[in-house]
Amino acid sequence: MTRAGTRTDFAAQLKQWRLRCRVSQLDLAIRAGTTQRYLSFLEQGRSLPGRVMVVRLAESLDLPLRERNGLLLAAGYAPVFPESPLDAAELAPARSALRGILAGHMPYPAVVVQPYGVLVAANDAFGLLTEGAAPWLLRPPLNVLRLALHPEGLAPRVVNLAEWGRHITEGLRNRVDRRPDPVAEDLIAELESYLPPPDLGPDHLGFAVPLRLRNAAGELRLITMISAFATAVDVTLAELHLEAFLPADEATARILRERADK
Repeated sequence: MTRAGTRTDFAAQLKQWRLRCRVSQLDLAIRAGTTQRYLSFLEQGRSLPGRVMVVRLAESLDLPLRERNGLLLAAGYAPVFPESPLDAAELAPARSALRGILAGHMPYPAVVVQPYGVLVAANDAFGLLTEGAAPWLLRPPLNVLRLALHPEGLAPRVVNLAEWGRHITEGLRNRVDRRPDPVAEDLIAELESYLPPPDLGPDHLGFAVPLRLRNAAGELRLITMISAFATAVDVTLAELHLEAFLPADEATARILRERADK
């Protein structure tokens, strides 16, 4: 395989990822089973690694599968992780498993999303989060982050919008710090424009707080749990996240149970 002209691209990308992940040359070399001297040569463009070493370096940096493919391409190698359409036959077992998880989480809301909040699937309790939302916010591709914070979406019913909203935007910022993406940065700017200034009074607990949601039956307090496929080898599958809402108190659990029974 001809790899001429790829050393500069690979060297720049490797160093950029290492710095972004806040890993020293020595630490990365130890993790990847090589020497700091060799790693220095790679970052200077003086050497170009074999395919196995590229995979080891990407794995040692804990890069997502899409970025591992990108590092392989920069070194002149073909990607090794496939990216299948969501409706591909090979993803059928995963889709079935996700449907089972969503159904099993009832009567509490749960969604499956792609990066940056694009909805893939939801259970029947998701209606709790769409009540009163403008129809245009619910059209495909539905973005659950925009739905959550937009003034015509969930936001008017969120008691602690400033704190909870910044919990969402800070989470996105943490991802962008590692994986710069102009689309994501534009989304963050949009979402932040919907938020009021945070209340940083003496009772401020930071942004990791339950969602406090107004409901006809009373105020709901919900905490979230995010899950992903830890051992996925398909880019599409690896980028899916399941976000499950759980009651933070018994009153909320009772309201959600009664709502599901109606």
